[in-house]
Amino acid sequence: MQSVTRGRWAVAAMFLVNGFVMGAWAPQIPLLLPRHGIGEAVMGLLILGLGIGAVGAMMFAGRLIQRFGSVPVVLGFACALVTVLPAIVLAPSLPLLALAMVAFGALAGSMDVAMNANAVEVERGLGRAIMSSSHGFWSLGGFLGGSLGGLALAAFGPVAQAFGVAGVIALVIAGAARFLWRAAPPPRDTETTPTETGTAPGAAGRIEIWILGLVALLCMVPEGAIMDWSALYLTQELSLPAAASGLGFALFSGCMAVMRFAGDTIRNRLGAVRTLRVSALVAAGALVGAALAPGMGLALAAFALAGLGIANTVPILFSAAGNLRGMSPGAGLATVTMIGYAGILVAPSSIGFIAEHAGFRGTWAGLALCLVLVASQAGRVRDADGIRA
Repeated sequence: MQSVTRGRWAVAAMFLVNGFVMGAWAPQIPLLLPRHGIGEAVMGLLILGLGIGAVGAMMFAGRLIQRFGSVPVVLGFACALVTVLPAIVLAPSLPLLALAMVAFGALAGSMDVAMNANAVEVERGLGRAIMSSSHGFWSLGGFLGGSLGGLALAAFGPVAQAFGVAGVIALVIAGAARFLWRAAPPPRDTETTPTETGTAPGAAGRIEIWILGLVALLCMVPEGAIMDWSALYLTQELSLPAAASGLGFALFSGCMAVMRFAGDTIRNRLGAVRTLRVSALVAAGALVGAALAPGMGLALAAFALAGLGIANTVPILFSAAGNLRGMSPGAGLATVTMIGYAGILVAPSSIGFIAEHAGFRGTWAGLALCLVLVASQAGRVRDADGIRA
């Protein structure tokens, strides 16, 4: 049990590293525009390339996990991730910058699948949930990377910041590597094979995993919408000063991080199905509150409550995917993460189009319906409690 406990903190370190790099990357974005003589539209395409690289690589990562196990894969991609930020900062031309950003997305996305697969294995070893708090460490890493990375950028410049980030994460990876939990391989008779009647038991599992992926997408689209559009809603429709326009997403993110650290305790007590159902309904009610808010105070409170509600939805879905009968954790997680993270890519453009025609209040109300649909599908995550078996 001691080695599993150490593995729990080692995989938390992997989540922290992944979030730290993403957070440290954000302050570098404005500096790339003048350096390469590009505008916001081109930068948007580069960021889209990062997202496409992440989603595109996730299925590849799932196959690697099936073949080699989660530990070698998470370590391989984590070590490769060390080089990415310096490569982006030092890219001498726009084509090489685009290539570096696609590589960034592919490495970070593949590491994401592998560390979630390892977290599922640790959950099984411990016999209790740890997925929500693992995602909490990702949020903490993002906060530390964004805040400390921004300070380092201002004090030492972009190149020194990039190499400093690389050095910090290399040390964390080196310290955590030997403690990552290596689960025993499953018995051969649990592999997906045809039954005597000729029916493949994995067929239903493959359909179920795609449904779980779509439910994850329905959770991630509201998250992406709040990230990209809450500031505009608060300034344009509720007259919040521009200097404070980021408060909506800041409160949403802060409450999400806090709830993720509490989420495992809640889930271990209530079970995955009930936790997902209540969480989705709380988030849906919060977005209805944002749609009806007469002023900025209630709107900010609504976004904070939405963070509390959405926080544990995706971690529960990832646990369910990793424990789905008839599928390996790597394959299940690769599919769900690929479909789910597509929601972050879809959200900015689709929400902008909807908001232009229906207004932001109608948009928040529509997103609340997405979360009601998530609540209606909560019964599908019962396999997430298979860790207790």
